[in-house]
Amino acid sequence: MFHKEGFKIIFVAFALCVGLSILTDYLVEDRWIKGGIIISLMIFLVMILQFFRNPKRNYVINEDQILSPVDGKVVVIEEVFEKEYFNEKRLQVSVFMSPINVHVTRYPAGGKVVYSKYHPGKYLVAWHPKSSEENERTTVVVKTKTFGDILHRQIAGALAKRIVNYAEEGQEVAQAAESGFIKFGSRVDVFLPLNATINVTLNQKVKGGVSVIASL
Repeated sequence: MFHKEGFKIIFVAFALCVGLSILTDYLVEDRWIKGGIIISLMIFLVMILQFFRNPKRNYVINEDQILSPVDGKVVVIEEVFEKEYFNEKRLQVSVFMSPINVHVTRYPAGGKVVYSKYHPGKYLVAWHPKSSEENERTTVVVKTKTFGDILHRQIAGALAKRIVNYAEEGQEVAQAAESGFIKFGSRVDVFLPLNATINVTLNQKVKGGVSVIASL
């Protein structure tokens, strides 16, 4: 199954690959060159399809747990001063997504969306220390029953040129439900209360809506 954010790109990529394959078959006589071009086009199409895949998963809702919002690798676990919304210290857990990861963003916890804001910005590499504050990003805060306000931030990277955010203030959302999509790689930061217990380690691979990153 593929994500709706990729339908247009998949259609264009498919049409382009088919068209170029037909032209190659018609114009190129050398069979090795012809084969190389067609194989390259097929690889390109497979990469596009893989990027926009949206696999079905079984999600277990638990108000006492915070789930990873995305697939990827944990690259940051630290205490920081969050100054956009909280203006106080929080535990930050960041998950980096490579181009081969599923790029659907999911709510790490359920509750009411109390803050949702888009920020234009730069396109520093996602692991850059300043990317959380200077890159294009969206910040979403959900008020939960157990953890209070939980903030997650989608951050564009060097390849990601479009962030899609579905969160609207006042909206009631379910844990693990889709909150957005980041096209072509980046990272998501989650900001937790200081008394939260972190259940992941650096460089650990996680799955969005499945892996537990924190609990009380």
